[in-house]
Amino acid sequence: MNLCPFARPLLGSPALRLVVCDADDSAAGQRVMASCLLAEFDLLLRSDEDEVATTLLAFSGGLASFDDYLDFLDHANALLVAAGLEGIVQLASFHPQYQFAGEPPQAASHFSNRAPLPVIHLLREDMLERALASWPDPERIPAENVARLNSIGRAALAAQLAAWQAL
Repeated sequence: MNLCPFARPLLGSPALRLVVCDADDSAAGQRVMASCLLAEFDLLLRSDEDEVATTLLAFSGGLASFDDYLDFLDHANALLVAAGLEGIVQLASFHPQYQFAGEPPQAASHFSNRAPLPVIHLLREDMLERALASWPDPERIPAENVARLNSIGRAALAAQLAAWQAL
């Protein structure tokens, strides 16, 4: 949907890593999900940017509840800090029921962070800084995204998300 102007160059690139972690919400599954995340941290750090620029880590068997996802995201950020990666890697979050605090439940804006599966996007901070520095007025991106999503409409966005989930 071209919401992130920085994503287009990576679409179809072998440097875009897509990983699916199949674990449930049990205690053992939570450990598997944390292990998947740590393995991706490690791979991202050991790889050159042209080999692995960024990673989308999807969770196919757990985190269906948005609250459970947010709890895991907090844990993921704590792991990032504990690994000494603050300022090196940044996490972006996507979930089928993503909801921004303070926004009406039916707002189209939530769809900017909705995805067919729960996803944590591992971004290299230096790549993000370079992209932001080269983009005119990056502060306008969120407002432009909300305007684009509002023009599409909540019903059409929900239908598209449902179609992707059915794949």
